[in-house]
Amino acid sequence: MRLQVLQHVPYEGPASIGAWALVRGHSLRQHKLYETGALPAEAETDFLVIMGGPMGVADRAKFPWMEAEIAFIERVIRSGKPVLGICLGGQLMAAALGARVAPAGFREIGWFPVRKTPAGKASPLLKDLPDASPAFHWHGDTWELPTGAVHLLASEAVKQQGFSWGKRALALQCHFELTADTVRGLVDNGRAELAVSRWVQAESAILDGTVRCQAMNKVLVSILDRLVR
Repeated sequence: MRLQVLQHVPYEGPASIGAWALVRGHSLRQHKLYETGALPAEAETDFLVIMGGPMGVADRAKFPWMEAEIAFIERVIRSGKPVLGICLGGQLMAAALGARVAPAGFREIGWFPVRKTPAGKASPLLKDLPDASPAFHWHGDTWELPTGAVHLLASEAVKQQGFSWGKRALALQCHFELTADTVRGLVDNGRAELAVSRWVQAESAILDGTVRCQAMNKVLVSILDRLVR
């Protein structure tokens, strides 16, 4: 299977998704939109993965490649191929499906659990997940649920943490893919946002929390296996 990964900044790459692809014998190609804006060929896309980034859907004027990216995401979703969007990637999926994406009014940054909704408990994609799972967050925007989507996950701070659309498209606001190194990369590049508040943890707490990465990655392996199954 050919995984095409849309990457928006150098420090938010596929992380543990790359390890999963290698073990499962899938090829993986990263498309660095921040350098060229070039998208993969749809015919060469068996599984689309859309990564995060500090920009938002409302920043399309600053990033001219984003309009084409959203249109591409919509086509791949509606084709029935597996699609996974993470953080900004999930927001782009919501926008591609016609939903509003807007500031939440606060940032959620750090280690906060996500819990399954009743629909999440019934979802085949999340069958192997516990009802509450450790997850990492770094976002200030949220989405409205697209028409036809199923709300799967929520955190205490942000209701919209995950939705599915059809059987093979999954949007996640939270991160399950990060490794300790990629968490450090986020901190190094976003330190200015770490003003401690109810939903923003201190840098030390974020870095100490990387012991959770292994459990978080295990959750993701199950999701990825079920998306391609």
